[in-house]
Amino acid sequence: MKNKRLIGVLIGLALVIIAVLGYQSVTKKETKTTSATTVKVGVLQFVTHEALDEIYRGIKAGLEEEGYSGDKLKIDFLNAEGDQSKVQTMSQKLVANQNDVLIGIATPAAQGLASATKEIPIIMGAVTDPVGAKLVKSLDQPGGNITGVSDKTPIKAQVELIKELTPNVKTVGVIYSSSEDNSKSQVEEFKTLAEKAGLEVVVKSVPSTNEIKTTSEVLLSQVDAVWVPLDNTIASAFSTLVQVAKEAKKPIYPSVDTMVEEGGLASVVIDQYQLGVETGKMAAKVLKGEDVSTLPVNVFDEGTPVYNEEVAKELGITLPEK
Repeated sequence: MKNKRLIGVLIGLALVIIAVLGYQSVTKKETKTTSATTVKVGVLQFVTHEALDEIYRGIKAGLEEEGYSGDKLKIDFLNAEGDQSKVQTMSQKLVANQNDVLIGIATPAAQGLASATKEIPIIMGAVTDPVGAKLVKSLDQPGGNITGVSDKTPIKAQVELIKELTPNVKTVGVIYSSSEDNSKSQVEEFKTLAEKAGLEVVVKSVPSTNEIKTTSEVLLSQVDAVWVPLDNTIASAFSTLVQVAKEAKKPIYPSVDTMVEEGGLASVVIDQYQLGVETGKMAAKVLKGEDVSTLPVNVFDEGTPVYNEEVAKELGITLPEK
């Protein structure tokens, strides 16, 4: 009897051990499956301002449209707040976190990520001149581990808008950040096109936001209006420029719709949210297996005119009915 009872106990223990091992095996498989279906996307935003915030919002929407949301997506988001030293350390952190794809919102962020890794795919968001910024070899065949979306500023249309809305403007000032490669190419193009249209152009650069007020005051004393390129430094302190222009009673023509809302007169702009959506969709293509090195850069260059009626009224400018 005792032997039979002992054998029964041993059989029972064996069954318990088999059950536990089986449960652990299933649990491991489930964990592995869950891990395999969850992608990690590292996002580095250069600075906080409405235009870049809209791009980030669009990126999340674009990923969701392609099936990446909820448990299927983990976003590793960092914001350098315009600090170049943070761009470098945060880029390295996103690489160390073993994200599947990296997204850089604005040129400095994309450049920081490019310096941090040659292996992990990088998607550019809001990079106006990817070739000039040395991020890709060409727009059609990027090469390397970087592609993305370029927000090509419709500068010719912006020059035409300045001539149409304010025909009495003869001299246009330009203010931009000397530390942003993205801005330099835009300024050169604007100067060429504006001078062809008969406008005199005065250019001023600033190394940081600290100099925007004094530089704006000097610039606005010399010109009839101001044009602002897609520039993260100027955008992050745009309210300062608006205040100086308001006191001088002179219009600002920015390159971003949110800056028109904040006090610019008008512009022909790219939809920043939709740009973000396309950036998210491009990241999804890479996550699904497309080769980042051969995926052409998506260039946004069709702009939409936007106006600030309140600013127009303050300046005594009549907006066209169309």
